[in-house]
Amino acid sequence: LFLAVCAVGIGGTFQYGYNVSIINAPTQHIHKFLNETWSSRYHKELNPDLLTFLWSVIASIFSLGGLCGALIGGSMAIRLGRKGALLMNNVIAILASILMGISFPTGLFELLIAGRFLIGINSGIGFCVQPLYVGEFAPKHLRGGLAMGTSIFLTGGILTGQIIGLRQEMLFFPPVLELLGGEKHWPLLLSSSCVPAFAQLLFLPWFPESPRYLLIDRGDELSCAKALKRFHGSSDYRREMEDIQRECFALDGEKPKKPWQLFTDRGVRWQLITIIVMTMGQQLSGINAIYFYATYVFEQAGILAEKIPYVTLGTGVCECLTALSCGLLIDHVGRRCLIIGGYVLMTLWCTVLTFSLTYQDLYSWVPYMSMACVFAFILSFGMGPGGITNTLTAELFVQSSRPAAHMIAGTVSWISFFTIGMLFPFIVNGLQQYCFVVFLLECFFVAAFIFLIIPETKNKSFLEIKKEFHKLNFGRNA
Repeated sequence: LFLAVCAVGIGGTFQYGYNVSIINAPTQHIHKFLNETWSSRYHKELNPDLLTFLWSVIASIFSLGGLCGALIGGSMAIRLGRKGALLMNNVIAILASILMGISFPTGLFELLIAGRFLIGINSGIGFCVQPLYVGEFAPKHLRGGLAMGTSIFLTGGILTGQIIGLRQEMLFFPPVLELLGGEKHWPLLLSSSCVPAFAQLLFLPWFPESPRYLLIDRGDELSCAKALKRFHGSSDYRREMEDIQRECFALDGEKPKKPWQLFTDRGVRWQLITIIVMTMGQQLSGINAIYFYATYVFEQAGILAEKIPYVTLGTGVCECLTALSCGLLIDHVGRRCLIIGGYVLMTLWCTVLTFSLTYQDLYSWVPYMSMACVFAFILSFGMGPGGITNTLTAELFVQSSRPAAHMIAGTVSWISFFTIGMLFPFIVNGLQQYCFVVFLLECFFVAAFIFLIIPETKNKSFLEIKKEFHKLNFGRNA
């Protein structure tokens, strides 16, 4: 099971995290490439405003691609299977890597834009299909920990990108890092996304398709039993087989639903509201504001400018280790405790950080409090919404509704990601450190919603979780 999660994650959410962070390293080289390409093509200098626009397109079109990937990810998982969709997704990643790799030698920055769009599609599909696949082959007593692979590989991808971004400051591994980050070879850095894609193409075929997909969607009981034996062992697979058969009987041949059908289905009303609130809450929780203010907070704490990248790297290590810790705790402590506790602590740290940033110059110890709050907020995010949200999305729906639910959750996530990216600079400029008041209110609201609405899902089958929501969806007397 562990190896299966690794084979799925390396070409899934790892790509998402890696490509979010990797674009920061070659920023100056891409600016120079845009200037030189424009001058050689049109024989005039590139307008600074147009340069800013082109760079914004290169950076943000990844989000547009992610949205498109989320919209088609569920359909691919239904038509090709969970494993088949992930394998086909790697073709998109390899094509994107080729386009980004040849953009510099051909002098076509349009290829760079197209490559970023395609790798965004790849990330959107992976972000949708990976938790779907893992949630379906995991036994219910380990489902939370295995589903946390989604967040672990995402934070691992971000951390890997941050490490490569330190190429100029780091003294170890200089030949490799200079090869990737050097002025002439930066396209290799962007096209390195093909490495996880090839790794998944090499390892994932050794693992079977999702057992639930094989029995419920395909009606292939023999293949389902073989897959369960591979995942759970010959002695332990029967219990999972019986659980899948009960779900198959309850669905009574119901076909996979389209996303728009979920909005009119009263039987999943509160599950749908829940994943929308949780997904928006995760993206709008203030984690982007924390990273934005991190450099300023570290400077005020007296950390030298050349050392700040290392401290920022520490935030990435912190988030990655927290995701690992959450994976170990989730099946013992439960989902509700971790996610509610995470949001409550984030509310607390937003409150403290607002005061510490306001009175930054009043006392000498206040900047250190601000720095502690940055790390505490990241820890709380990783232990709560950063890890649990995707796990719950996979657990709240039965087989016929699950792919459509992941499509909706992915779409909401990418729209929220794009929206906060567009609005955040205006929020910061307008409210400055008081922007954290907005985020603490949002964290408090989401914590209250989860406390009142979401039941504990630990060690429960998908049908048992569906019954928990039945009274909410149809009334107490139903």
